[in-house]
Amino acid sequence: MNFVKKIIQTNLFKITSLNSLSILLKIGIGFITSKLMAVFVGPTGMALVGNLRNFSSSLESISTLGFSNGIVKYVAESKSDKDQLQKIVSTVFISLLAVSLALSFILYFFASFWSIQIFGNSFNYPIVFKATALVLPWYSMSIFLLSLINGLGKFKAVIWINILGNTIGLFVSIYMILNFKTLGALLSIVISPALLFFATFYFINKDFKFFKIIRFRYLDLFVLKNLSSYSLMALVSSVLGPLVYLAIRKNVIGTVGLEQAGFWETITRISNYYMMFVTTILSIYFFPKLAAATSNHETKKIFWSFYKNILPPFVIVLIVIYCTRFFIIKVLLTDEFLPVSTLFFWQLAGDALRAASWILGFQFFAKKMTRAFIISEIVSLVVLYLFSSWLVTIFGIRGVVMAQALDNFIYLIILGVYFRKSLF
Repeated sequence: MNFVKKIIQTNLFKITSLNSLSILLKIGIGFITSKLMAVFVGPTGMALVGNLRNFSSSLESISTLGFSNGIVKYVAESKSDKDQLQKIVSTVFISLLAVSLALSFILYFFASFWSIQIFGNSFNYPIVFKATALVLPWYSMSIFLLSLINGLGKFKAVIWINILGNTIGLFVSIYMILNFKTLGALLSIVISPALLFFATFYFINKDFKFFKIIRFRYLDLFVLKNLSSYSLMALVSSVLGPLVYLAIRKNVIGTVGLEQAGFWETITRISNYYMMFVTTILSIYFFPKLAAATSNHETKKIFWSFYKNILPPFVIVLIVIYCTRFFIIKVLLTDEFLPVSTLFFWQLAGDALRAASWILGFQFFAKKMTRAFIISEIVSLVVLYLFSSWLVTIFGIRGVVMAQALDNFIYLIILGVYFRKSLF
């Protein structure tokens, strides 16, 4: 009894419990939006949504210069040094605002070009990119503020912001999809995240008057130099990664058709829901701890804390999901999406391997191991592209999720060998 009480009182348990509530809410919201998309958009629309998500992911990383993890690390290290913190906040804010405004200009005035590149000649949605241009600065700033709050160690605030943002996003998505079908689904993807700015600004402004500490005289090139390593790492994974997925999806469309590509996007969307539990707990709890760890012994404790406390219940959840896959499809989607059931096994197996490797991958960011990260990420993406291109011709759309699982297995082995001193 005392053992259980001791567990309940730990910070990890409290953060994980609140995070679980946030994830359950987001999954519930995802069920609603996915059902709407299944009914009003269909598999073809799902494929277009997938293309836009990949593009938006790359755009997010470029607009924030890939600084997110770096901001968390340096703010965590400098939160007791007021002058250094002011330099970091001012430098990053001014830099990201300039970059996001420049990107907005390019998106707005070349909207037709981007529509053709992302959706093809058969679909004309330049308004999506004009809308993206208008909301991008707000979205960029919300990512910055969220990283700042995370770096200050306010884990609960980060989770509550995500809960609020997801709730707002639900109402936006429902309205847009019901009224504008496929166009509405696309617009909701770019509009909803930008609304997060108001929640993040409210929470950060409670700690200090944000705009009062933003001054051009605090612009420090040394801060940008320190963050540049994180920028390189993030741009490789968050820009090159989605571009590779775009290339894979185009190959899938050319090989097995747009509808099959929609099925792949559907299983990816389902995967994103349950993977949120792992990604958020890694980002808001484990990453700051890895960044602060000063020895292999400390790092080992953090790694095994994840493997003992987070991975086992996550694997159990994956098994339950597999056993209820037909029920999930019928409730979450429509009978039109029943072919997605054949993708669950390899997707779930790959996700278990991915979760196991992510905690190791975060060490690259925590210790600013730029070269090793870039090499491992490029190798992983090349393996994924080659395997998927080969296996899709043999197994159809199932070959793509098989390729993902094989790629995640290889990546886990490589990271296990590379970080063996911190593991064993």
